Order: sequence, then C-alpha cells, then structure tokens
Amino acid sequence: MAEFLSDAWLTELADRASSVAGPSEVRLVIQQVVVDGDGPERAYGVVLDVGQVRIEPGRTVAPDVTFTQDRETAAAIARGDLSAQAAFLAGRLRIGGDVHLLAEQAAHLATVADIFAEVRAATTW
Repeated sequence: MAEFLSDAWLTELADRASSVAGPSEVRLVIQQVVVDGDGPERAYGVVLDVGQVRIEPGRTVAPDVTFTQDRETAAAIARGDLSAQAAFLAGRLRIGGDVHLLAEQAAHLATVADIFAEVRAATTW
C-alpha cells in the first residue's frame, strides 16, 4: 500500500493509467497542486491524450486546468468523501485555467476516475 501523494503512489497511478485506454477524443491536461502548510507543494499532472492516460510527476508544462488545494482537501476528494464541486464552493479548492474545457469534458473525466479505483482502495491516507 502506497501513502497518498508519495512517489510510490504516483508510480502506482502512472502504472494503472498506462494499462488502460482513455477517452479517444479527448486532449486535456489537468495539473493537481497540493500545498501542505509551510511544507513543499506536491504536484502531478493527469494527461488525457487521444486514448492515452498518463500521470506526470511535478508541474506540467502547459496545463489546461489547475486544481490547487491543501492535503486534507485533496485526500477527501481522492477518497470520494468530498466532491470537487463542494470543495470549490467551500473555498477549499481553487481552479485555474480553461474551466469551460473542463466542463465540456466532465463525462470523460468520470470514466478516468474509475481507472484509479484500485489505487484508491489500496492507498494509505
């Protein structure tokens, strides 16, 4: 079991992503940024690229959308205890970039979330 946001966890996400096909008509780069108090941020990108899904550790070069949140919020969203919409409305999640593109791709993003269910189930929070 990998700890949430650890290098091992990102590797598990990347391995899982590379083993499945993503939505064939989607090109979208989502940057996840998790800030942890005064500590360093943890960032990774979820890249959907015409049938492929990739996880890229660190900051991506040109994200379409960026989600920024604290660790507690990121964990709650990742576990499914809190929706991104509820976190945003509560001021716990900041969204930058092309929000319209994100909304247009919402149905495809739901299928991508299912890809990572195995990793979520085995994650140490």
